[in-house]
Amino acid sequence: MTEPLLVSELFYSIQGESTWVGLPCLFIRLAGCNLRCRYCDARYTWEEAAEPMALADMLAWTAQYPGTMVEITGGEPLVQEGVYPLLLSLVASGRQVLLETNGSLSLGAVPDAVRIIMDIKCPDSGMADRNLPENLNLLRARSRRQCRDEVKFVLSSIEDFHWARQLVEREQLDQLLPVLFSPLRPQFEPQTLAHLLLAHRLNIRLQLQLHTLLWPEQTRGV
Repeated sequence: MTEPLLVSELFYSIQGESTWVGLPCLFIRLAGCNLRCRYCDARYTWEEAAEPMALADMLAWTAQYPGTMVEITGGEPLVQEGVYPLLLSLVASGRQVLLETNGSLSLGAVPDAVRIIMDIKCPDSGMADRNLPENLNLLRARSRRQCRDEVKFVLSSIEDFHWARQLVEREQLDQLLPVLFSPLRPQFEPQTLAHLLLAHRLNIRLQLQLHTLLWPEQTRGV
């Protein structure tokens, strides 16, 4: 029998990030995280008590929204082993399934049908030393199997931009899969990032968090 998962929140909203931005989405935000990024906007996932929830109950909740995309996020969802039966069950139900992960834990057991959105932590996050290099090789292998994954960099400064740019160019990430640069406002203004992307002629998508524009006063459930 599958152990219950620790859940911070379940909600139905508009996808605010990634190349799936703007689409209706069910969010299962799991509790717990193995990193402590300086800019974390979901501290409650590891600072507050979580609710144990059985797999069947989560599937019953998603069943109320037939055909809607589902994202598993956190915190860091891969810290809980029970996430894998959840992913497999959602895929088996015919859902489009997204997994947002911080890139510090192996992606090797993630089903091919799941679309991975992997963060690569920049120096100003304070967690750049926790990036797991082998995950880039795993993403390369998945791309050969026609998996539709993507990588995201949250940028806090111009220094972060150049660090991320050099990594993208060195690893040829933009030739492998979609790459997104997300500026941390107000520390790093989107206009500055736009100028830098154009100046360096990078094949990289500038990403703004749509949910923070639609609901600027809300920090949960969006």
